[in-house]
Amino acid sequence: MSFVRDKFSTKFFLFLILAFLLIHVPILGNYVKVINTLIHESGHAFIALLGGNVERISLFMNSEGATYSNQSTWIGSFFTSLAGYTFASFMAFLSFLLIGRKKYILLIDILLGFIILNLLFWVRNPYGLFWLCSFVVGFLFLLIKGSQNLRDNLLLLIASILLVDSVQSAYEILYISIYQPQAAGDAANLARLTGIIPAPIWGVLFFFQALWFCYYGLKRGYYRLVK
Repeated sequence: MSFVRDKFSTKFFLFLILAFLLIHVPILGNYVKVINTLIHESGHAFIALLGGNVERISLFMNSEGATYSNQSTWIGSFFTSLAGYTFASFMAFLSFLLIGRKKYILLIDILLGFIILNLLFWVRNPYGLFWLCSFVVGFLFLLIKGSQNLRDNLLLLIASILLVDSVQSAYEILYISIYQPQAAGDAANLARLTGIIPAPIWGVLFFFQALWFCYYGLKRGYYRLVK
């Protein structure tokens, strides 16, 4: 019990449960899950820019997304495919790190930076544009009109959604990579690129890296949420 008291807080559990329930609400759940999709697809885009270019990103109503890029090298394609789930897990970890260190404004700037970059340069499909505009308007309204307590809780809820959905989406790609390996998205792409490493192995890698970021956040005490 002392381990639980040292590493977790009741508030963390409550927000984790709230995030889990929220992402499973019909329609609304898919809407809020797009924040994790945005981070995931941005991870692909950032790495793609290192050795190629990004044509566009699409964000869909079912919470899925797609990044369309051109790569000049095999290594560029490899790391671009690898980046999505890893970047999403890292951003969930980073969000709790910043909240734990009271760096709320920096976290706000990072989230708005993702939205503005995608709005200006990459996202062009109708639902993607609707989601970006509606989310940034609602986000800014709550931040400007709301109290500091509301701001802090809103950021904690977003961080919890990122954490829950980064693990859930990594588990889903693991499941798909086992039962429908050709339809396993990034895992299928990596299997085609490597030739000898099948999609389920990449699915396992994606899932365990998500768990590792959760564990490392736990080990560092970022889930204590001490005021």
